[in-house]
Amino acid sequence: MKLAMIGFGQAGGKIVDKFLEYDQRTNSGIVRSAVAVNTAKADLLGLEQIPEEHRVLIGQARVKGHGVGADNELGAEIAEEDIDEIQGAIDNIPVHEIDAFLVVSGLGGGTGSGGSPVISKHLKRIYTEPVYGLGVLPGGDEGGIYTLNAARSFQTFVREVDNLLVFDNDSWRKTGESVQGGYDHINEEIVRRFGVLFGAGEVGAGDNVAESVVDSSEIINTLAGGGVSTVGYASEDVELSGSSGGLLSRFKGDEGGSDMDTANTTNRITSLVRKAALGRLTLPCEIEGAERALLVMAGPSQHLNRKGIERGRKWLEEQTGSMEVRGGDYPTNEPRVAAAVLLSGIHNVPRIKELQQIAIEAQDNIDDIRQQSEDNLEQLVEDDEDELDPLF
Repeated sequence: MKLAMIGFGQAGGKIVDKFLEYDQRTNSGIVRSAVAVNTAKADLLGLEQIPEEHRVLIGQARVKGHGVGADNELGAEIAEEDIDEIQGAIDNIPVHEIDAFLVVSGLGGGTGSGGSPVISKHLKRIYTEPVYGLGVLPGGDEGGIYTLNAARSFQTFVREVDNLLVFDNDSWRKTGESVQGGYDHINEEIVRRFGVLFGAGEVGAGDNVAESVVDSSEIINTLAGGGVSTVGYASEDVELSGSSGGLLSRFKGDEGGSDMDTANTTNRITSLVRKAALGRLTLPCEIEGAERALLVMAGPSQHLNRKGIERGRKWLEEQTGSMEVRGGDYPTNEPRVAAAVLLSGIHNVPRIKELQQIAIEAQDNIDDIRQQSEDNLEQLVEDDEDELDPLF
């Protein structure tokens, strides 16, 4: 799947930068074009892969390149005011060559959480290609203001995109990690999972052809209908054989023990599908009730087969209760078999309910503090008036 990626804010820019690095390392061809947008000049300078001409600094008249300080209302205002500058960078994207836009942002900060819904709405108004969001939820230990930002942004973001893919930091932070090390680890996990998913269908000349083809149309159809999505992932290292594999070898099997090879391949695939769906999802949820699902298997062609993929797809149908479960594979030259499971239209998500509740409490606290501050100021003015002698 060919994407135009727009990283909004610090987290969004870093993740898109990682996607470009992944693209180069795996030759996956996912990122057709990448743009980074930020109100902080230092964050843009810290990017390594995104071309300088595709880095857009907005809000210079208001924040002088120093960021918005976690104020997502200000972030949204600046995005609205400087939308023409952002569009100037988007104009360089060869839109006729992409399958969709992907707007990436952290939902806890100010620029990303405020600006990503603004640019998504703008893109949907102008272009016919789908506009998806990839939103990263802040950890519970990052502070109340970030949680409040995330709850506000989530509600707006999910309305402005064709589908919102979510990654929850709370489920992925390792104990004892430094802040920087934690974010680097999380960004790697994000790119690995979504990289396998979006890599489907990008086959170059001379590559092996998938036995059960899955391409961008399968992803688009799975994400159709809007709502929130999560992705599961599991992988297992395998040995690359000298055989080139391909369709014929997967139907006939290699000489000597082909039945055993086929059985092992099938069992490996079904096991990976279960691990992907029941293990750590990018957004933890109950998979039962998901409206649509997509299974993508990637790996050396001799370690993929139709039977295993079909079994995995049927198992997903049973677990989700959905009749819209698609599945397929795409061969790679990496010594690893990976399963990515996309669950779209999920509903039973405890983290989102918790986030909304925390945000409501935070908003109540903010209102109480604001009222108390106003009362204190009023009392202070009254006390000063009592102590001062009149001028006239």
